[in-house]
Amino acid sequence: MENSGLTKDDIFNIRSVFSNYPQIEEALLYGSRAMGNYKPASDIDISLIGDEIDLSLINQVEFDLDDLMLPYKIDLSIYHKIKNPELLDHISRVGKNLYQRRMNTDYISN
Repeated sequence: MENSGLTKDDIFNIRSVFSNYPQIEEALLYGSRAMGNYKPASDIDISLIGDEIDLSLINQVEFDLDDLMLPYKIDLSIYHKIKNPELLDHISRVGKNLYQRRMNTDYISN
């Protein structure tokens, strides 16, 4: 993810945490790290998409992300719970896909 200030290892580790939660369908990076105007101490703003995401799940994910010992603060939000229209507009304009759950394409053919 270019111009985000995150290393490939950082991104891999964050995605690995998200992959442990089937409720997370997608994760969008937004804010200064998505726009490329971050500072070294800038937090990582991520909005999670999924119908079954609630605050309890967010707490579990935050706990797992803390275990990564990244040198950044990670701010998680639940996309479908955001009420601020300006924030929703910002995410839709500058948001970058950080994670997307792959659909299972295994099927039985005729």
